[in-house]
Amino acid sequence: MKSLALLAGALMAGAASSQDIAVQPLLDARLRFENVDQDGFGREASALTLRVRPGLQFSRNGWSALIEGEATAAITHDYNNGTNGKTQFPGIFDPANTEINRAQIRYAGDNGFAVTAGRQALELADQRFVGSASFRQNQQTFDAVRMQWGQTKGFSADLTYAWSDRTINGRRGTGARQQAVSGDNVFALLNYGTKAGTLTSFAYIVDQDEAVVQGFRLSSQTYGVRFAGATPIGKDVKLGYIASWARQSDYHRNPNDYAADYWLIEGALTIKALTGKAGVEVLGADKGVALTSVQTPNGSVFGFQGWADKLTTTPPDGVRDLYGSIAYAWKNVGLADAIGLTTAYHRFDSDRRRQHYGNEWDLLVSAKRGRTSVSVRYARYDADRFATDTDKLWLEAGWVF
Repeated sequence: MKSLALLAGALMAGAASSQDIAVQPLLDARLRFENVDQDGFGREASALTLRVRPGLQFSRNGWSALIEGEATAAITHDYNNGTNGKTQFPGIFDPANTEINRAQIRYAGDNGFAVTAGRQALELADQRFVGSASFRQNQQTFDAVRMQWGQTKGFSADLTYAWSDRTINGRRGTGARQQAVSGDNVFALLNYGTKAGTLTSFAYIVDQDEAVVQGFRLSSQTYGVRFAGATPIGKDVKLGYIASWARQSDYHRNPNDYAADYWLIEGALTIKALTGKAGVEVLGADKGVALTSVQTPNGSVFGFQGWADKLTTTPPDGVRDLYGSIAYAWKNVGLADAIGLTTAYHRFDSDRRRQHYGNEWDLLVSAKRGRTSVSVRYARYDADRFATDTDKLWLEAGWVF
């Protein structure tokens, strides 16, 4: 990271003497109130947090250098952030934090060729297996080298070697919730894009070196295929579709010996401003032993399997998520450029033994004007045979420069 900082500094110094260097300021701010009412806890958790990400990007002739900080302030403290020991409260994993979020050098040339080196955000495919976890106040980034080649249509390739996963736990991360998890991780995607959609073959090799993080039991190798696309089927009518399958098994020092399947099938129908979705996602299980089901420790878990986050670690018997959602978007309503309303339903069952875990309802109302956005979000998880009844409420305001 020191050599990357020196290179970035050289570009910054050159900016004062060269009119060819473009300078772009970066700023992303978000104020959020989150409340969690969970059975089994005598007190509700409430967190008011403010996250600010300031940065600068310098660009010249295909080269760029980016440096971005991240500061999260906990304005209230009545919650368990995963590292503060306040286990009398439910978890809200947004600890106070100050760190370098991104520090990268990038070269982008012809034919879609690009190389990015340094601390960076990785958002691969739908972020199920590798993502930035951007819903949380502290973003997940990676110390990595990434190479991309090709265009949207035809063949393209995306290859990353990451030696550190910079988690959402921040600088005070400890124990199983480390600030960073080192290892030799390889993420590879080969795509073929057509008018109907993109076919992707992928390999995600997760190799974790921190014994304190589940005793290496999150090290895995996942190989699979995915097809996603959309096509018009009439005037102002569009059909979207996703189908994915993968096989995950243990890797390197993982003491577990397991293999489990992943499935996703989703359809979406958009009629003007109305979109309906329905799908099923399966994170399969092998033996019914902890961490022998499909796990996604490097993914963006929020947005998959409901917003209540009851299944961020896949249970030993796996999970089947049967879900549906309806969303409507209005443009230019009053002072707002756009207003959106989304409601979703999930039925959760186990993959093994066919147990009913529970059901969840989610609701989101959002509005945007220029660079400012506001939203109200609610999740209700009704437990049957897994976890406990949980209600979550979010009030949020964001601004991006």
